Amino acid sequence: MSGGGADLGPLTLGTAGHIDHGKTELVRALTGVDTDRLPEERERGISIALGYAPLALPSGRRLSLVDVPGHERFVRTMVAGATGIDLYLMVVAADDGVMPQTVEHAAVLRALGVDRGVIAITKADLADPAPALAAAHDLLPGAPAVACSARTGDGVAEVAAALDRVAAAVAGRGAVPGDAVLHVDRAFTVHGIGAVVTGTLWSGVLRTGDTLALLPGARSVRVRGLQIHDEPVATAAAGQRVAVGLTGVRARDVARGDVLATPGARTETTILDCALDLRGARHGERVQVHHGTRDAAARLADLGDGLWQLRLERPLLAADGEHVVVRRPAPPDTLGGGVVLDAAARRHGRRPDVLERLRARRDGRPEPAPAPSRDDAAAHTVVASSVDDPEVLARVEARLRDAGPGLLSEAQFGDDAGALGPLRAAGRAVRVSGRLYAHAEVAEAVTADIIALLGSDASASLAEVRDALHLSRKSAQAFLEHLDAQRVTRRLPDDRRVLR
Repeated sequence: MSGGGADLGPLTLGTAGHIDHGKTELVRALTGVDTDRLPEERERGISIALGYAPLALPSGRRLSLVDVPGHERFVRTMVAGATGIDLYLMVVAADDGVMPQTVEHAAVLRALGVDRGVIAITKADLADPAPALAAAHDLLPGAPAVACSARTGDGVAEVAAALDRVAAAVAGRGAVPGDAVLHVDRAFTVHGIGAVVTGTLWSGVLRTGDTLALLPGARSVRVRGLQIHDEPVATAAAGQRVAVGLTGVRARDVARGDVLATPGARTETTILDCALDLRGARHGERVQVHHGTRDAAARLADLGDGLWQLRLERPLLAADGEHVVVRRPAPPDTLGGGVVLDAAARRHGRRPDVLERLRARRDGRPEPAPAPSRDDAAAHTVVASSVDDPEVLARVEARLRDAGPGLLSEAQFGDDAGALGPLRAAGRAVRVSGRLYAHAEVAEAVTADIIALLGSDASASLAEVRDALHLSRKSAQAFLEHLDAQRVTRRLPDDRRVLR
């Protein structure tokens, strides 16, 4: 194997490129697998959904490959597939050259920090590949490029060899310790097994028998079985494409964008402080933010110096250091993206102390000590010393139970807030919305009351739910948003709710 010194752990390769430039044909030539699995894809000759295949490299190393659609209408699907990849295969047709989706896919890769890959100049039997090669090098400088033809087979082996060399220099994720996190891109039912979800394991390890949280909603599920490229395994490592059989949930209750994770490893967040490289973005602009296989509408808040706050309209499940892609919904275009600096941020403006802390995180410098303020009592930081104290856990649980559906905020617990995480992991507390919490039994009872109120074909407004259940407006809104996120209810355009 050619050198590079990486750990040679599992890697996921993603295709990129304009529609009809031959991505799927090249994947078929490399792997022997036709990733266009839907009848509509085969009839129309274009990729619509994500496709998957194992890729055996000349060295014997095996990669997981994700084939993404190239049509501009399916860029959202492309982003969902690209978020879990470690290296790319950019496909550019010799007879077309660099086209709009080539450029946009390259922008997505930059936003996600995926900077290693190979350029394949396809259809080299139809046109001189040199002009396309030069344009592709300008777009992705430093990436090795190979001319090939999937139809004749010329150059396909050279593409595989180039991928082998690049992969040898890319560090796999498997050696990095951490909680298990898998972003779901498909969910379906298999006879005799039940619910199965697929995705790329971002971090940690999955084992048969593990108990995980299905987010949003932190529903407890258990791993019934694991497969990697249709082969049963007992353990899956980060960087691998994994199919996970689950007990404790039905496939229809899981959707792309959900996350399987070690309990407590991820929480829902609606405000992100980020370092972003955005082209032509404006303060206050409404955008679409993509993270993992999930996306959410948001407003941009320009904090200056490349720092932005994303104020989301529905929760994402991001963590510090992870990447997001920012797109303009109309006309559709990728503005750029970058790194999450604070996934548990609060709404703020250009406060000098906050901005200096964010700059320090972005630049890898020690963070300045926080200045004392009235807000410190409301900080959401977890106090480690109180987390495992049985007396604190009991005290916080009792307060949640006594509050009933009234809900309590993290700030109201002060130094005891560190007990909320363990209580959630144990299934005794629920984060209902934002930083508002309820006892799990209370949340279950309110959920049952709302379901009973809506019945099978009724709808209800926030005010009707509030009045029927004798809740405050804040509590009613929080519980409805919680059920929307869990897909128990659906929000209609007139702001009423119905059962899904």
